[in-house]
Amino acid sequence: MSGAAAFADTKRHYPVLDGLRGVAALTVVAFHLCEAHAVSRFAQVINHGYLAVDFFFLLSGFVIGYAYDDRWPGMSTGEFFRRRLIRLHPMIVVAMAVGALAFYFQGGPFFPMIADTPLWRVLLVMVIGMTLLPVPPSMDLRGWGEMHPLNGPAWSLFFEYVANVLYAFVLRRLPNRMLAVLALLAGAVLVHYLLAGPNGDVIGGWSLEPVQFQLGLTRLMYPFCAGLLLSRVVRPGRVAHGFAWSAAILFAALALPRVGGPATLWMNGLYEAACIIVVFPAVVWLGASTRAGARTGRACAALGGLSYPLYIIHYPFVYTYTAWVNEHHLSLRDGLPVAAATFCVCVALAWLLLKYYDEPVRAWLTRRWMERKPALAAPAANG
Repeated sequence: MSGAAAFADTKRHYPVLDGLRGVAALTVVAFHLCEAHAVSRFAQVINHGYLAVDFFFLLSGFVIGYAYDDRWPGMSTGEFFRRRLIRLHPMIVVAMAVGALAFYFQGGPFFPMIADTPLWRVLLVMVIGMTLLPVPPSMDLRGWGEMHPLNGPAWSLFFEYVANVLYAFVLRRLPNRMLAVLALLAGAVLVHYLLAGPNGDVIGGWSLEPVQFQLGLTRLMYPFCAGLLLSRVVRPGRVAHGFAWSAAILFAALALPRVGGPATLWMNGLYEAACIIVVFPAVVWLGASTRAGARTGRACAALGGLSYPLYIIHYPFVYTYTAWVNEHHLSLRDGLPVAAATFCVCVALAWLLLKYYDEPVRAWLTRRWMERKPALAAPAANG
């Protein structure tokens, strides 16, 4: 048996981390649907749902460090990037197509630019989006300044790729002490932004506008470095009912109402800093410390498989729902049946894409691109 094959057979998998990724993805969808009814950042249901992105970054650092740190003696940089492309990019392609197909259903008074957008422009943005290259503000289609106007959450996948590049060329080479110093500095920048910044939260990062782009990097660096360090230095324990506990803590952290008000922005900033720096690493440790039983393992596998397709395809439906809500001036109570139906459609479509597109395409690409070496089973990481 080759060393690579032996590694694949003996490397422990963390199914509960897959399940937690699914919990976070489901919460994000609910958050975005509720956001359509929010009159301000101070009156939002599932108020901190956007912190799921920061949790994804931390989880990604942990999983990539755990899965790849000790493979480098027998793995080239090109092979690493091929593995990451196979894992992430098929769904990016289809997500941009879904965004283009849904685009003209999102018009009306709330998005007046859509009616005047020619088809060639939509197709051009779709093709660029399929590469995950961000588009400049001059190519905005909706007026929100997104780097991926057809599918806004793809911004976090762009930064996931940035993290992968940093890991392959820099972070994997750093000894733990230097990585700890980098995480400490990145954490200090994050805390400073949260306590002294203009909004008392980390909402943003989806635009090439300099302040927004800097915020995206700020949101990426501490969680990813901390997750990578966590994978190296912390040994999982043995926790009973760890999935239930960790999922409950994660959901509570994401759903908690806004802390403080317009005059006390620092209070909410302090809460979010505590979530990203303390709570989320503890949740990952709890998840990694749980040996799931058969039933929990199946549930976590289903949630984990669903998480990435759901996260990357749901937002075109949220655009459409948001336009409908604003055109008819609907409250959350008025829109709840349609919101619930939209939620179910997103979940169903994500499952269909997982089973009939993503998994088959990744299997085909693995055979085609990795045929010279046995494919190594690695835990999936999101953005």
